[in-house]
Amino acid sequence: MPSEQVKRRLTAIFVGDVVGYSRLMGADEAGTLACLKSIRKEHVDPAIARHHGRVVDRAGDSILIEFKSVLDAVQCALEIQCAMRDRNATVEAASRIEFRIGITLGDVIAEGGAIYGDGVNIAARLQATARPGGICISSQVREGIAGKLELGFDDLGELALKNILRPIRAYQVRFGERESKSSANVERASDALALPDKPSIAVLPMVNMSGDSDQEYFADGMTEDIITELSRIRWLFVIARNSTFVYKGHAVDVKQVARDLGVRYVLEGSVRKIGNRVRITAQLIEAATGAHQWAEHYDRELLDIFAVQDEITQRVAAAIEPRLLAAEGVRAQSRTSQSLDAWDLVMRANSLFWRLTKADGEGAIAMLAGAEKRFPEYAPAHSMLAFALLVAGYIGWIPIEPELSRIAGLAARAAELDDGDPWAHLALGFHATMVRRTEEAIYEFQRSLDLNPNFAAAHGYLGFALMFDGRSDEAISHLEQAIRMSPQDPQNAIFHVGLSASNYLGGRYAEAITFARKALQQRPAYAGAYRILCASL
Repeated sequence: MPSEQVKRRLTAIFVGDVVGYSRLMGADEAGTLACLKSIRKEHVDPAIARHHGRVVDRAGDSILIEFKSVLDAVQCALEIQCAMRDRNATVEAASRIEFRIGITLGDVIAEGGAIYGDGVNIAARLQATARPGGICISSQVREGIAGKLELGFDDLGELALKNILRPIRAYQVRFGERESKSSANVERASDALALPDKPSIAVLPMVNMSGDSDQEYFADGMTEDIITELSRIRWLFVIARNSTFVYKGHAVDVKQVARDLGVRYVLEGSVRKIGNRVRITAQLIEAATGAHQWAEHYDRELLDIFAVQDEITQRVAAAIEPRLLAAEGVRAQSRTSQSLDAWDLVMRANSLFWRLTKADGEGAIAMLAGAEKRFPEYAPAHSMLAFALLVAGYIGWIPIEPELSRIAGLAARAAELDDGDPWAHLALGFHATMVRRTEEAIYEFQRSLDLNPNFAAAHGYLGFALMFDGRSDEAISHLEQAIRMSPQDPQNAIFHVGLSASNYLGGRYAEAITFARKALQQRPAYAGAYRILCASL
């Protein structure tokens, strides 16, 4: 029998990581590495030493540290994050190095200089939950520092963390000058506005980083146009511009803005003029966790400033809708089936369905059918179930003919419950396409676009209907618009088949072959893509 015994100890575990490290390295590898090295030397390593931490591991942009007490670990995290907040105050948003930090107290196995165990994994998952520049702690840490530090906490509830068998109660730490220093304000959840019963967003004024006051109106106009476009999405609660523009010209904490305005998501961005070009950045943040749901930058020539403004506005609005749908689906997955309301059930099913596998599709359809029965007056449950059945039939997961009557009833009921639901008209149009009522299909898809001009799927399926009507050039325009609006959309294999068929009907067989092959690259088992490829060849 080996004489060595496993060495265990209770320790405070600190995991830190750089937000968006791959993006930063892709933009400027040498500069990012040099900046990170400087930050470690000036801020991170001295803070670790002052609070008696031991670095267990460094791997690229991440760090694992153990402390003898949770108080030391949290004080070290606070020192680092406050120093980074000051450092980043004058740095353009797209170039900032920000840390997420997770801290827990756990029983670990020590082997050599390394430590192992659930505690390490939990700290890593809490780090991923922390907002950029923020600190996420477990309930054990919260209890360990109670009464010792003047901090606020946002209770995230019991989180289902990946590869962790039990739920973990977690808290975001609130700190900094914008947070109340009065102990009476600590954890005053009642001060925050109640969240609406649907996803909610505030669009902060775009920051003019050009040093050119003439660009101020461009940044303001961009913000107002994005608010207007997002307001067209009926399932989204959008804060009016008069409420968000009070933050113009001020350094803001996204978390506090969300609390002030009662929203779940915040969109922020900047405008920077460089010669004849303008760079616009935008990022969508889930305020409770600080998670970046989407980020993009756009470089354009300023030949026609208003045309640029219109183009970027449409692109941002079109990109945000599927990201919000995906984020809401993930959020719903962390809750039990019994606690889900109508919206959450539809979003969980939506997230599952767009994995576009037969098994996930069947699971999503079953979930939507349950939502339709449980919430018979909720229009999206009907419209999304109708649409999911149509896609499943078109792809070949289910025989479509036996379902057409049921689909027609679901889509009609959705429109009856809410005629302003663009998904209801999308389902009505798709059904009309399947039963060869092309004029009716075109009308319904156009109605869907009237309700939401940035609805990528409606553009795509309108393109199909126009293709069946022999209007190939118009069809191609809408199909290209769908792919341009949502370039990572799982439906794009379908729309590439539409482009292939439209070019085939126009006698452009080489182009038809190219698009059919693109569809097969995305979905190798897509029978429709093989059919149009064979015909084109």
